[in-house]
Amino acid sequence: MKFLYSDTQDYVDPGYDFLNDRNSPGRERYWSDVYAHELMQPMPYDGLLVAMSAVRQASGVASSKVRYSTREEQRMLRDGARKFLRYDGPRFKDAMLMGDCGAFAYVDHPVPAYTPEEVVEFYTEAGFTHGVAPDHIIFECDLNNPPENAVDAAVRQRFAITLANAEVFLGLVRRGGMPFEPLGPVQGWSPKSMGEAAHRLERMGYRYLAIGGLVPLKAAAIKAVLSTIRERIQPDTKIHLLGFAKAESIHEFTDFGIASFDSTSPLIRAFKDAKSNYYSEGSDGKLDYYTAIRIPQAIENARLDAGHQTRRIRRREFAPARAQGAS
Repeated sequence: MKFLYSDTQDYVDPGYDFLNDRNSPGRERYWSDVYAHELMQPMPYDGLLVAMSAVRQASGVASSKVRYSTREEQRMLRDGARKFLRYDGPRFKDAMLMGDCGAFAYVDHPVPAYTPEEVVEFYTEAGFTHGVAPDHIIFECDLNNPPENAVDAAVRQRFAITLANAEVFLGLVRRGGMPFEPLGPVQGWSPKSMGEAAHRLERMGYRYLAIGGLVPLKAAAIKAVLSTIRERIQPDTKIHLLGFAKAESIHEFTDFGIASFDSTSPLIRAFKDAKSNYYSEGSDGKLDYYTAIRIPQAIENARLDAGHQTRRIRRREFAPARAQGAS
């Protein structure tokens, strides 16, 4: 099972001055910084996933925390995603580089923000090794498996749009001999409907399926979905889990033939979770969690600045000689 890290434009300043709590002199975002795969050996992931909605602005696409500038978009498409992400060279030659549409960005719209033609063009120009067809998210997952006629018309439409886009997308990839492996996106309102979607995608010709709509689901619901899907597809058809944030339960999913999954959860948890910041595999195969002691930046801290301006916090500055002599 391969772990893909979803690109969030998070970099590390290798020359950060921890003693004075400042960035290195002359530091430029991206240009001076390094990615985790440049800094760490071995790499902390098996590949990267990049959302099209973060790179290429389109009508109806919501603003995102991950937002490429026009300059960055042009450079990525000119040089290719591998070079832009500094994920090229012999060390990374076998690593996956997957593209998807970032459907969360247009979730409130009646149709996807990108056409299959636009998506194929983007994946090809960027040089991805794998690419997911444009889908439309369905968040509802009723474990009681209601029939299609009992489901809201808007949900049925999203189901149909996702499958129709997948068929057009696959045809374009095959006719154009595109240099990436296509993934068929699975969306549905229940385990049974998602199993049906997977079956139809396999009949179209997909041999790698991306299961969507998993973010809000509990582990038990995800298992029900995967069990039903596996019953409807061939054993050698690969499965990718989109936005799988259940790292603490990963040992429970090894029997479903999952080839890969993507998540930002490990990084976000490292600096946002109250106590479970880092983890490693325990002797029982489960994850043991550890808490990081974090001290907020004192000089460039937004909350401290706001408190000082409203006189809730009194800022005191110490002379360097006093700071050095303090015990």
